[in-house]
Amino acid sequence: MVIIILFFVLHWYLSLFMQTFLQHRYAAHAAFSMSKRWERFFYFFTYITQGSSYVSPRVYAIMHRMHHAFTDTDKDPHSPQYDDNLFSMMWRSRVVSSGIYKQTMNVEPRFLKNLPDWPLLDKIAHSTVSRLAWIALYVMVYVWFAPSAWWFLLLPVHILMVPIQGVIINWFAHKYGSTNFVLKNTSTNLFKMDLLMMGEAYHNNHHKNPSSTNFGVRWHELDPTYAIIRLFNRLKIIRVHRLVAVPVPAVVPILGEVAPRAEHLG
Repeated sequence: MVIIILFFVLHWYLSLFMQTFLQHRYAAHAAFSMSKRWERFFYFFTYITQGSSYVSPRVYAIMHRMHHAFTDTDKDPHSPQYDDNLFSMMWRSRVVSSGIYKQTMNVEPRFLKNLPDWPLLDKIAHSTVSRLAWIALYVMVYVWFAPSAWWFLLLPVHILMVPIQGVIINWFAHKYGSTNFVLKNTSTNLFKMDLLMMGEAYHNNHHKNPSSTNFGVRWHELDPTYAIIRLFNRLKIIRVHRLVAVPVPAVVPILGEVAPRAEHLG
């Protein structure tokens, strides 16, 4: 049982970290830079951690840039405003991402600038053989270590890890939660303190300042990914080059008063 729990937790957080660190903050928003060698390392590690649900960082970045440009409109790749349920939204996201990857969808040039790309790895990772091989590996782990058949109910989460993590933000963080900023979209902060999604759930904060490396703005909004980014910056693995002050309104009717807070790395 311990091995299964550890396997699930590691798979959840490692795949999620690569999504928020590489695909989101680096590829989509260029919140920091890194050498080509480190980019290839993290690109490959994204494939290893996301396995059967891997999405090319290039494809992810393009789709996410479209989300910011067209938030809550009919051109948004994933918006609860235009889908009846989260499953139809997930399917629409799948269709858009597939169209971007296969180049059957017209993408505006502004979304194609400064993207990480590794065509060979993406070709392998997006293949049916690769996805089935990862699924087989997940099943084998459960066959070997699951103490009862009930634990096999976790297998669909492993198989669809990235879409599930995505829908938590793209659906629920546009329908429920609180806001720090009044914006022209439905983005919210899903949790007061986000340890489950490693900072991704501060979605309202993120839409206010997309290129910030720190998604938290209030004292209690801890962003675990930002702590790792600070460490990588000090180790010179990456270079943070956007140090942007993110002022919070002095009075927010729902959440009360706070002092403005600036982001910066020491």
